[in-house]
Amino acid sequence: MEREVCIRLRSDRQQIESCKVFLRDKEEAIASLANLFQLAGNAVRLKIAFLLHREGELCVCDISDILSMNIAAISQHLRKLKDRQLVITRRSGQTIYYRLTSKTEVFLDPYVEDLIEDNHFIPNL
Repeated sequence: MEREVCIRLRSDRQQIESCKVFLRDKEEAIASLANLFQLAGNAVRLKIAFLLHREGELCVCDISDILSMNIAAISQHLRKLKDRQLVITRRSGQTIYYRLTSKTEVFLDPYVEDLIEDNHFIPNL
């Protein structure tokens, strides 16, 4: 197995420092975006997010019925979404309703549009 070696003759120290500062300054925003991409990496959580985007808010029982999954499994997915601050909750009596945070909703807007238009997320290459 060959070992890759960097063969640059000179480095642009100013560029390297500028990039380090940029990443350091954007740490929180990058972490937030990483959370959103983790959402996209799980089909069930993505379905839940699309449902919440479409319906505004749903309780765990509604989501369980729609996805034909048990309540415990849906609760685990909702807990992960809540822990990542992608959804918020509202209590009405003993029922807890889930809705997307505004950041999550804005992030999903173009993808929901593609789903509605049946574009299948085909990138323009």
